[in-house]
Amino acid sequence: MAVEPNDKQALNITMSAHLTAVAERRDVAAFEELFRYYGPRVRAYMARLARDGQLAEELMQETMMAVWNKSAQYSPDKGNVSTWIFTIARNLRIDAYRKANRPGFDPNDPAFVPADTAPADQTLEGMEDAARLHEAMAQLPSEQLQLLKLSFFDEASHGTIAETLGIPLGTVKSRIRLAFAKLRSTLEDKQ
Repeated sequence: MAVEPNDKQALNITMSAHLTAVAERRDVAAFEELFRYYGPRVRAYMARLARDGQLAEELMQETMMAVWNKSAQYSPDKGNVSTWIFTIARNLRIDAYRKANRPGFDPNDPAFVPADTAPADQTLEGMEDAARLHEAMAQLPSEQLQLLKLSFFDEASHGTIAETLGIPLGTVKSRIRLAFAKLRSTLEDKQ
């Protein structure tokens, strides 16, 4: 490199030109100059922050890849090349730190485990509904109650019920429909 590292203004102009060449023409030689100058500095910065040589090397590589990929976003009017590159490095370090320190998912965390018991108001409401249903079922004629029990508690199909009781399938369906109508009417009256 022809520029003295102590001449910061000349260094920034040269590096800005290299970054512009990368942005406009994907100039590999210009990127090599950027990499040679900033790579070791970014690595040292990362090593100081991370205190892990391997992580520092990985973060430096990520930073320089971001410089290559985002070179078109650099604007010389907004600041120095070094400020732009070290801002990228700092952000990547913060992301890596957050990722490393993110707590793992704990499926036993109480926030994710449903309660073993229903809330008291739901339990009480369910018990009241069950009591009303039992009262309403007690008022049904015995043949309708028998069909409901076979169909819903024993989970027998309408065809099986018809064969078991020796009655026509249409009669089974009609009696179940009548039972539902009576239950609905009784339950609506009690609310």
